[in-house]
Amino acid sequence: MLIGIVSDSHDNILRIGQAVQMFNSQSVALVLHAGDYVAPFTIAEFKRLNCPLIGVLGNNDGDHELLEKRFSETSNCTLHDRFTQIVQEDFRIGLLHGDETELLSVLIESGYFDFIVHGHSHVHSIKRRGKTLVINPGELCGYLTEKSTIALLDTTTKEAQIIEL
Repeated sequence: MLIGIVSDSHDNILRIGQAVQMFNSQSVALVLHAGDYVAPFTIAEFKRLNCPLIGVLGNNDGDHELLEKRFSETSNCTLHDRFTQIVQEDFRIGLLHGDETELLSVLIESGYFDFIVHGHSHVHSIKRRGKTLVINPGELCGYLTEKSTIALLDTTTKEAQIIEL
């Protein structure tokens, strides 16, 4: 299974559209968003995905109520609070924004998850800690690093790669 991973889209509609196009062209089965959509109007762009999107809230997501409303208006997008666990193909995936660094560290060190997906730092990274592959796709928006990045996770090979848009 191929899973698309994104974080920190921060209202950048152009980059969101490019990510959606890339995920659709790669025929990903699922997209995970690690938070910081910022404004609810951006959710309309994610509706164009040909697969489900599961997301969590980030520290810059202000209007939670309206974000939840916009998500509920889609047939393929689901929003969780600050953390969720996803089970796909007998893999456990922990999804959170990552600004709660102590929580992130405990989840990584627990060894409970096969994959941990987070964002917040705007810096992409892929690292292995024991059996857990920790993936930060970097920032989709490209505002801080001037690089708009996403990640692809292949659950068959248990490997991920960063893609610059």
